Amino acid sequence: MLSVVNADGTTETGSLIDDIVREGARRMPAAALEAEVNSYIAELADQRDENGRRLVVRNGYHQPRKATTAAGVIEVKAPRINDKRINEATGERKRFSSAILPPWCRKSPKISEVLPLLYLHGLSSGDFVPALEQFLGSSAGLSPATVTRLTTQWQADHQVFSERDLSATDYVYVWADGIHLRIRLEEAKAAVLVVMGVRADGTKELIAMTDGYRESAEFWAGLLRDCQRRGMRAPVLAVGDGALGFWNALNEVFPETRHQRCWVHKTANCLDSLPKSAQPAAKKAIQDICNAEDREHAAAAVKTFAKQYSAKFPKAVKKIVDDEDELLAFYDFPAEHWIHLRTTNPVESTFATVRLRTKVTKGAGSRAAALAMVFKLVEAAQARWRAVNASHLVALVRAGACFERGQLVERPQTTAA
Repeated sequence: MLSVVNADGTTETGSLIDDIVREGARRMPAAALEAEVNSYIAELADQRDENGRRLVVRNGYHQPRKATTAAGVIEVKAPRINDKRINEATGERKRFSSAILPPWCRKSPKISEVLPLLYLHGLSSGDFVPALEQFLGSSAGLSPATVTRLTTQWQADHQVFSERDLSATDYVYVWADGIHLRIRLEEAKAAVLVVMGVRADGTKELIAMTDGYRESAEFWAGLLRDCQRRGMRAPVLAVGDGALGFWNALNEVFPETRHQRCWVHKTANCLDSLPKSAQPAAKKAIQDICNAEDREHAAAAVKTFAKQYSAKFPKAVKKIVDDEDELLAFYDFPAEHWIHLRTTNPVESTFATVRLRTKVTKGAGSRAAALAMVFKLVEAAQARWRAVNASHLVALVRAGACFERGQLVERPQTTAA
């Protein structure tokens, strides 16, 4: 390969190193395709007709075509195979299909993943060509129409997700929250209602997502009843904020599920009832409760907080004391899980990225398109969610194991009379 290099180290198509990378990217797939075809023919060398001729032989090359890869756009000339074998089931001739370069492939899977992620993370469809043309060396496959087709597919994916069977999956813990986003839902005050869960193997998963009012028991009950209809079992523990709509709906649909209030939301609500001068000390006192070494110490910290602030700020104290049982419920579970169960952070942290995207779009078109966009971003983030600590203990929680001070308690053996 010969290239004219300018004084500044650039070439007609970019920099010299980019030219070398693209040339290597062109040659390596060509060599891999040749090896794949040769291996296929060698494996079937014993397949012959009645005259002793091979049934699978080389037959030149397909027409060259361009494919967009992470190294840029490369021209590929794939070998062609003449396969004369007959499929007994269909009566048609068998066909060789390359695993490296399928007939329909015009973009590598990585490029197909990058386009929706760029869109979801803030790059508008009209910016694709100027942003990526220099990097990839071509604008092929980067038009706004590509994203338009993708949004239609996202809506179909969200519909399939919302109708999937849940009977085969056991969610032991769940987090629920209503997230307000600047997207075009049916009403201005509507929110995206989200339910995430922990499977018996300790992995986290998005369970359900729709739009509604976070304060409305009707909307939450509809979402939970739909999950129940599709086979979802009652979780052992549900974590949520102070929105009464969710808790009323949970009592209706899954009455056996225990409640855990989010400490982040509770702390913020409590501090709002205090003057700014008292907030730093009160915040530390609240943290002493939720970070106590066990339930007994947490209960003692609640009494200390009440004694210290009840005279001057009874409203703030009432917020903690009235919900004490639901705030301290996580202490009855494995200590390794406490950090996951104290707050709705798994939902909040995921939707921080969604908020970033919706601030850029300032509306996502129709309601269905808005929900589909949010769903795809959460789906992309889900691949990076880590399992809960001590994942093996999640199955024991579902089995009804007893935990004291965060440690597993062996069931006492019954003595013979």
